[in-house]
Amino acid sequence: MRTITTFAASAAISLSAFAAQAADDVTLQLKWVTQAQFAGYYVALDKGFYEEEDLNVTIKPGGPDIAPTQVLAGGGADVTVEWMPAALAAREKGLAMVNIAQPFKSSGMMLTCRKDAGVSSTDDFPGKTLGVWFFGNEFPFLSWMSQLGIPTDGSDGGVTVLKQGFNVDPILQGQAACVSTMTYNEYWQIIDAGLTPEELQVFKYEDQGVATLEDGLYALEENLSDPAFQDKMVRFVRASMKGWKYAEANPDEAAEIVLDNDASGAQTEEHQKRMMGEIAKLTAGSNGALDPADYERTVASLLSGGSDPVISKAPEGAWTHAITDAALN
Repeated sequence: MRTITTFAASAAISLSAFAAQAADDVTLQLKWVTQAQFAGYYVALDKGFYEEEDLNVTIKPGGPDIAPTQVLAGGGADVTVEWMPAALAAREKGLAMVNIAQPFKSSGMMLTCRKDAGVSSTDDFPGKTLGVWFFGNEFPFLSWMSQLGIPTDGSDGGVTVLKQGFNVDPILQGQAACVSTMTYNEYWQIIDAGLTPEELQVFKYEDQGVATLEDGLYALEENLSDPAFQDKMVRFVRASMKGWKYAEANPDEAAEIVLDNDASGAQTEEHQKRMMGEIAKLTAGSNGALDPADYERTVASLLSGGSDPVISKAPEGAWTHAITDAALN
């Protein structure tokens, strides 16, 4: 009887210890659907990097009807992947989003045009119809047009902005001379549709000097004032960056992990492996800590919107190194 009692007591102690060490829940909202653009997070989940940090991470895919800023504001996520222009615009409107890490060093955004539509340089834009993504993705484009002095209202000497869906149909069907694309996704959809690189004129935002930061990690300022939440974010960022660096070094394996997590079944192996190869170029050079120079460049671009800038003044408190300093050092 004594043996049974001792065993029961030991079991109770073990269960109590397990409860005390239960993993902390973290919900991550992605900017778009499950794809290699977010491989680092899926790798961290699959490889147990989050588990090693005592985290139970739920990754919520995005989509055309999901605005990460709104999900964050509504408490549907602890942290979200968002582009800095949208985050800063939301901050100016009262949603105090803070960049806590920046896995993407470079921008993958481009404007891809058909040469047979008469576009070979930015001088050819006036009079043309250009496809532009909205829902926060339009801000870099509007800043660029403002810097070029090109109106976007369809007036003489300006461009007509076509609110582009999340596909490349307008350039394929002749509805637009140019469309918004990413180096890792939509550009290749155009190629797969039958056009050749030689038939296209590509304007990379990086080359045009108007690139803004993409795919950063953002949390709410009020939550970051809680030491327990800060600690969760430190562990989350550390595990996420471990996932990103693993994905960079093992792109094909990372793409397979993404495919395993694609509940929609819409992604293909060829596309995801190609995408991961391009994504690795954008995360290369980043250890996760935001480069202040990149931030200042983004802010300068957003402020240069003439009479209608994306933001009206330089933000304060929009980013912090506190999380990455603790996570990476």
